[in-house]
Amino acid sequence: MEITTEIINKLADLAKLEFSETETENLKKDMSQIISYIEKMNELDTENVEPLIFMTEETNVLRKDEVKTSITKAEALQNAASKDSDYFRVPKFIEK
Repeated sequence: MEITTEIINKLADLAKLEFSETETENLKKDMSQIISYIEKMNELDTENVEPLIFMTEETNVLRKDEVKTSITKAEALQNAASKDSDYFRVPKFIEK
């Protein structure tokens, strides 16, 4: 498959990106290398290779979901630049 400037421009339009001519040429070269690598991999005989389901032998090592307090309100507000009783004070950034 040949990567053309039209393909790069179509992909850029779909992704809402803009590329200079130099960037377009670099992308064409990079994408051509990627396509040739994939075509090379397609030459491999994988007839008797079982699909890999997991990368490791471990499966879903998760902790138990427990509700616990890790920090108190006072500790959370301790280093606040500005606070008001139980809340952080921040500058107003939405105007009505």
